[in-house]
Parts: sequence; C-alpha cells; structure tokens
Amino acid sequence: MSSPDLILDALRMRLRAAGITYKTLSERIGVSESSVKRMFGQKDMALSRLAEICQATGIGLEDLLRGAIEARPQLDALSLTQERSIVANPRLLLMAICCLGHWSIEQIIETYNLTEAECITLLAELDRLGLIELKPLNRYLLRVSNAFRWLPDGPVQHFFRENVVSDYFSGRFDGAGEALLCLPARLSPASALELSLKIDQLAAELARLHRNDRRLPADERKGHTLLLGFRSWELAAFTALRR
Repeated sequence: MSSPDLILDALRMRLRAAGITYKTLSERIGVSESSVKRMFGQKDMALSRLAEICQATGIGLEDLLRGAIEARPQLDALSLTQERSIVANPRLLLMAICCLGHWSIEQIIETYNLTEAECITLLAELDRLGLIELKPLNRYLLRVSNAFRWLPDGPVQHFFRENVVSDYFSGRFDGAGEALLCLPARLSPASALELSLKIDQLAAELARLHRNDRRLPADERKGHTLLLGFRSWELAAFTALRR
C-alpha cells in the first residue's frame, strides 16, 4: 500500500471515530457529498485539501501522518535471501546495523570511512532489500517492526557467532552500566518459557529506551549492545566429568 493510500485510510478512520460522515464533511468544506466520496474513492487528494479537511474536523495533520506511518506494514524478520545479500557485503551489513540504530547519514560518514556516495548506494540497496524505505535528502524509514529479529541460525546469526561473540566477550565488562552474568539453573519447560518471555520484554524495553534517547544530542549517547543467550547447555569440560 502506498503512502497516500495509508494517509487517506488513516483520515477515514479518524473521521469515522469522530462520527463525521461524508455528508457532514462536505458541508464543512463547502463541496458536494459526491465530490467527497470521489476524493476518497479515487484516492486523489491535494495536500491543500487534506490540510483543509484536518482544520475543518479538528484532526491534527501531524497526528494523521504519524498514524499513517504506524499503519505501514512492518516486517519482524527478513528472508533468508535478504540476509544472505546483506552478509555478503560487510559495508552493507554495517549500514544495516547503523540504520537499525537510527543513525543519520551524516553520523555514519563522520564515524566510518565511507563517502556520501557510498552511503547512498548502500541505502539504496537496503531499500531494494526491504529493510528501509529511502526518502528524499538521503533520509530513510525503517520497514521493520520493533520486534524485528535476525533469523535464528540464519546468515547474520552465523556471522555474529563467527565474528562478533569472541570480540564482544573479550571485554572486561567493568565500565559504568556494564554487566556480565553467567547464571546456571535447573528449570522446568514452563519456567524456561516464562524466562524466555521475560527476555522478549527486556528486548522491548531496550527498544523503548533507544527510541526515547534518539531525542538527545548525539554527544550525549554512546553505543551499547545487549547480547543475550539462553538455552539448555552444559560446558563440555563439565559434561566429560559426568558419571
């Protein structure tokens, strides 16, 4: 569904919620009811007309646009082919991670050895792959949901295991706000499922904090990574000691 379609659908929903019929709307903006029906039916409405309708009905234009964005179909995961394409190019993977972190193209250029032209090319490729929607002035919108996850045992997860885990755990974890825990427990399947759901809640909380802190200046934020693993497991050296 295109952006204009989403905007008109959002407007139609808000009119319905406010109890405003096409007849009532036609009277407020001074056109025939058939003209109003045609505007919505053909999904052909000028921005000036949209602003006029919002003013006549008390619907905030910004709220309407925000609602249209929130109604956009969003992915919880990419396909195997999409992930393979991203992992095949380390720079494309870097750009994907930056986009998921809501970095601007200016921040990426300032931080990494990438030119503006290279960034635009990479953003265009991520647009083609469905991770983002590239907008004018090299801005973008994510096309994935807050529940987005890389495929379990997929190409990106394989890359992380081979290249990220050892580098990540080589740190001391003694900085402000840092932590490293390894907590064994014997749990029933029901308890294990309960903890897994709590991990999902923790991931959602991290996403919320990340969204809120995007309002802060860039120099007041720094990169943090939460790496979680939870599975039935025993260290091989300990298993070798079992009776």
